[in-house]
Amino acid sequence: MTTTLISGANKGLGYETARRLIAEGHTVWIGSRDETRGQAAADALGARFVQLDVTDDASVDAAVATLTEAGGLDVLINNAGIAGPYVAALDQTAADAERVFGTNVIGIVRVTRAFAPLLSASDAPTIVNVTSGLGSFGAVHDTTRIESTIIAPLYTASKSAVTMLTVQYAKALPELRINAADPGYTSTDLNGHSGHQTVTEGTDAVVELATRNGSGPTGTFIDRSGLAPF
Repeated sequence: MTTTLISGANKGLGYETARRLIAEGHTVWIGSRDETRGQAAADALGARFVQLDVTDDASVDAAVATLTEAGGLDVLINNAGIAGPYVAALDQTAADAERVFGTNVIGIVRVTRAFAPLLSASDAPTIVNVTSGLGSFGAVHDTTRIESTIIAPLYTASKSAVTMLTVQYAKALPELRINAADPGYTSTDLNGHSGHQTVTEGTDAVVELATRNGSGPTGTFIDRSGLAPF
């Protein structure tokens, strides 16, 4: 049975990903900063819960110890992310940048580094990084796409970094399958539920990457339609 850990999984895309992977037969760990919300989500889905704050070394190390004791890990889904302040570009501060990059980018570095040894013991080690078309030069310059209409310097830059981290980790760790998924414009708390896609549609690419059983390409960037533009 495949064991999967999803960060930021107590709601939204992470929660729906957990629901779908449980239906696929995965043993799913709900990673959440908030123990009450995380445990409630796990109980509702029939998942397991582990406290996981991707911005905190001690929390991540404790989560590694918990999953190691429980038997290991096959799939890591780096889903946790924050949007940052909804203010004009020049009103976004260096402190705001530290918070956004601290969760969206440095959090992935911290979690990936911590869980890599455990993943390496799997027969089908997989990492899925949840990124965004908002971090794609191709998407934000395409006037037919909604990404070209949005100005959010910190969030979009953080997602560009996530996509490149994916490529670099894939090159450095060829024994793992490491890919990035763009959910698309999905109705979640992150965008005030303004997205036109359902959370099920938004998790199509994530679930597809998480269910390849260690096969397929590595270092790619996909959305629910297939390969996405960088």
